[in-house]
Amino acid sequence: MSDVLNKMKSRRSIRKFKPDMVPQEILDQIIEAGLYAASGMGQQSPIIIQVTKKELRDEISKMNCEIGGWKEGFDPFYGAPAMLIVLAKKERPTYVYDGSLVMGNLMLAAHELGIGSCWIHRAKEEFESDWGRNLLRSLGVNGDYEGIGHCALGYADGDYPAAPARNEGRVFYVK
Repeated sequence: MSDVLNKMKSRRSIRKFKPDMVPQEILDQIIEAGLYAASGMGQQSPIIIQVTKKELRDEISKMNCEIGGWKEGFDPFYGAPAMLIVLAKKERPTYVYDGSLVMGNLMLAAHELGIGSCWIHRAKEEFESDWGRNLLRSLGVNGDYEGIGHCALGYADGDYPAAPARNEGRVFYVK
């Protein structure tokens, strides 16, 4: 089996991270993989926001926690020191799919490079808020973007979880 297929089978969501920051060179490689994701008609509508500034990371965590309805102090990013936020232009009919493909590439590339990852939801709600729209404006991002997901990144604190057995009956053949 190819290395790519093995990586696809062994990648798991990590929910406990060490505080050590991922080096920028590795983040750049992960981001590049995300930028090479397939997109509807090759339009490349998704964008990626890298967050490694602890104060902003913690602010996003707090907002995400509130949206999710968890108790104050819970970290929905499981201590990951870095995150990549994927957004996509809503004017593209395939924007959710395009952004989801970016997320998949980010997580697979992270795994290949020895970095743990986890897709964290609620980016849509964050960037529909005044806070989120203001953040985009402050970064010079113009247009009607929707948050697709956060890719929490860091070094796994512990072993990778084992893959559960795959459910049967999910493939149908027409010959």
